[in-house]
Amino acid sequence: MKTLWKAVVLLAILTVLTGVAYPLLVTGIAQAVFPWQANGSLIEADAKVAGSALIGQPFDDPKYFWGRPSATSPVAYNGASSGGSNLGPTNPALADAVKGRVDALRAAEPGFDAPVPVDLVTASGSGLDPDISPAAAQYQVPRVARARGLPPDRVAALVDAHVEGRQFGVLGEPRVNVLDLNRALDAGL
Repeated sequence: MKTLWKAVVLLAILTVLTGVAYPLLVTGIAQAVFPWQANGSLIEADAKVAGSALIGQPFDDPKYFWGRPSATSPVAYNGASSGGSNLGPTNPALADAVKGRVDALRAAEPGFDAPVPVDLVTASGSGLDPDISPAAAQYQVPRVARARGLPPDRVAALVDAHVEGRQFGVLGEPRVNVLDLNRALDAGL
């Protein structure tokens, strides 16, 4: 009976430490040191949440830049079901999906025969990527400029202004946050 009592007390102590105290400590530190990130990196517009800087959003209007395809289901860019498609490079379903996406991009920009950047037709590992490559953004400049009635060089300059470099100068690749870029377009910048 003594052993059982010690086990129950130890279980209670560890439950309080690992299930209550530690999460509260980590949450408190995160709120104090990184409050914007700890609260979801939310971007607000007109006192309403426009989205998160860390989760992609579905844009399908020709006047907006489009992000990477989402692999989440049943709703695109669903943070609760993050994950890749798990389709390998030799899987015919992946080839069919990529072909369909290329065809959709070509249909949105008839006569534009530049090579389609791979990140516009393949989902990221999480299916939630908010960024595209600068090449993917530049590929979309003619469509966005035409849909908005703007000179293409002005839209291209806006893309260039929104390119984020490598983290710490060495990690990752240059990227463009699609939500930030589209918000700048709507603001008339």
